[in-house]
Amino acid sequence: MGAEDTPASLAGQVTNKDPAVGLAAVVALRRLLEELERVHVDNARDQGWSWQSIATSLNVSRQSVHEKHASRRKATGKED
Repeated sequence: MGAEDTPASLAGQVTNKDPAVGLAAVVALRRLLEELERVHVDNARDQGWSWQSIATSLNVSRQSVHEKHASRRKATGKED
């Protein structure tokens, strides 16, 4: 992530009148958000949180969070 791609910088770019700048910022923020979710889901599971507790915190269903993250965690040996 370069200096121009910091979360604060990207957040400022989403209001840019140039659609190319604004949309590129949206894409970068979406990628950052997905990475943050992966990190914090892994952290929660590593600390013993249930899928339901994680889902409640993310305001999504248990099934959706499990489908999104369980196979990735199994592939890396973090989940049985």
